[in-house]
Amino acid sequence: MKRIGMLTSGGDCQALNAAMRGVGKALYNCMKEVEIYGFLDGYRGLIYGNYRLMSSSDFSGILTKGGTILGSSRTPFKQIKNPDENGLDKVEAMIKHYNKLKLDCLVILGGNGTHKTANLLREEGLNVITLPKTIDNDLYGTDMTFGFQSAVDVATYAIDCIHTTAASHGRVFIVEVMGHKVGWLTLNAGIAGGADIILIPEIPYDIDKIVDAIKTRSKRGSRFTILAVAEGAISKEDAALSKKEYKEKMKNRLHPSVSYEIAAQILEKTGQEVRVTVPGHTQRGGSPCPYDRVLASRFGTEAANLIMNDEYGYMVGIVNREIVKVPLAEVAGKLKSVEPDATIVKEAKMMDISFGD
Repeated sequence: MKRIGMLTSGGDCQALNAAMRGVGKALYNCMKEVEIYGFLDGYRGLIYGNYRLMSSSDFSGILTKGGTILGSSRTPFKQIKNPDENGLDKVEAMIKHYNKLKLDCLVILGGNGTHKTANLLREEGLNVITLPKTIDNDLYGTDMTFGFQSAVDVATYAIDCIHTTAASHGRVFIVEVMGHKVGWLTLNAGIAGGADIILIPEIPYDIDKIVDAIKTRSKRGSRFTILAVAEGAISKEDAALSKKEYKEKMKNRLHPSVSYEIAAQILEKTGQEVRVTVPGHTQRGGSPCPYDRVLASRFGTEAANLIMNDEYGYMVGIVNREIVKVPLAEVAGKLKSVEPDATIVKEAKMMDISFGD
């Protein structure tokens, strides 16, 4: 009898259910004796012992369903070793519930913070397999994370919709896309949506370069300009500050986000009307796109394969379109960022897309 624990942790995204379905269907189909326990609301369920035994029917009808049937929560890695409000040792509690259920393996679906905690549990002696989930596509060791392409579709649709109203009114529009530390989502959605200016965290911007790009478009007869701005976009001036100085500056920020700050600066320097659109959590929601359904299913099936072969301590990823297993120790704590001189950035610039640099 194999006993498997499963949880989804961190920010919500599309195809979590599809990935769990891949694990569950493969295990129940290929093994005679297996039990799968789903921990509710991420690591919180593992810490406090909130779980339920999942039957094969629990994995039916969820391929196209957004969200996660197990629920999720954010349990910051920085606080994982700190006792809770009642003095409970969270790491010790997770190990206790793992051993209480006599689990053979814990399957964890999540992003960067989730993988750090998963690796900690591996170091504590637990058998762990992880699946890469994040709309940011910023996990090291895999070309693609599930949830990313679905989020690109949503963000692109938002930019598509802005095109018609921007052309009608002759305004500057800013679409703020999710991504605090990396710009993969903004970069791909910006190119796909035909944005004229793309601002991402990895390439600090100069507001005067942005204004120049807008003025150049106006001189060419373009009635509007669309900016795709990552929520973590940063100016060259702010990028030069120390982390402490930047945090202090952010405490006194007059605008709700960088997009509104840029909008105010553009208005001041050009006199043009600027409108800001924030798709927000719509980028995390809805049914997963077909690509993510396939990718998540493949990831889940490979996780089941590793379990059946007693191979633990890996993240399942995809490299050059082939499913691979990557040592969890090599993944945890590493970000996959957009290189400023990446081919995709160079290609975008060849199409006259400005990055404000």
